[in-house]
Amino acid sequence: MVLRSGNQTATFFSINGPILVASRRFGDHRGFFVETYSAADFAALGIPDVFVQDNHSLSAQPGTVRGMHFQIAPRAQAKLVRVLRGAILDIAVDIRRSSPTYGQHVAVELSAENLQQFYVPVGFAHGFCTLQPDTEVAYKVTDTYAPDCDRGIAWDDPDLALPWPFEAGDVQLSDKDRRAPRLRDMPAAFE
Repeated sequence: MVLRSGNQTATFFSINGPILVASRRFGDHRGFFVETYSAADFAALGIPDVFVQDNHSLSAQPGTVRGMHFQIAPRAQAKLVRVLRGAILDIAVDIRRSSPTYGQHVAVELSAENLQQFYVPVGFAHGFCTLQPDTEVAYKVTDTYAPDCDRGIAWDDPDLALPWPFEAGDVQLSDKDRRAPRLRDMPAAFE
C-alpha cells in the first residue's frame, strides 16, 4: 500500500510493520531542499510516534554492520532511519512472537542520493550494512538509549538468512554485535 501526505509518500510492507518513506525534493540551480520530517504528515501516513532523540553514525569502511539492535519495554524504540552520505542496506526483522511475520525481514537500500527513510516500529530488530566508504546515517528514535533495555540478535543468524551483501569474513563488527545470540536462543522480547 502507498499513501501520500504533504511532501511524503509512504510504502507499507505490512500492517504495523516497517514503512519506506520518500520525501519530495525541491531543486534548483543552488541544489535542493527536502522536508525530512513533519509530525502532521507522518501521522497522516500512520506514523504517530513522537521522536525524542536523534542519532548520527559514521562508518568508514564498506561492509560495516551495525545491528541487529532493539530495546525492550519499558524503553522500547521505534526508529526513523536515513542516510546523509553514502549508502546502506537497511534491515528490519519482526521479533514479535505472536506476529504472523515473526522472524521475517524487510531489506531496503537507503542512500544520500535516493533520500528515502525507513521507519522501523517497536517490535523489530534493526541493523544495517554500509555499501560505500564514509557512510553517515542519521536516525530518530522514540525513546532515549537505556543500557539495561538494550538487546541484539546475531546479524548472521542462519535461521533468519538476512541478505547481507558481504561475506562474514569481510564485515566490520563491534564486539557487542559479534557476541549477540540467535533469535531462537533469546527470551521473547515482544509478544
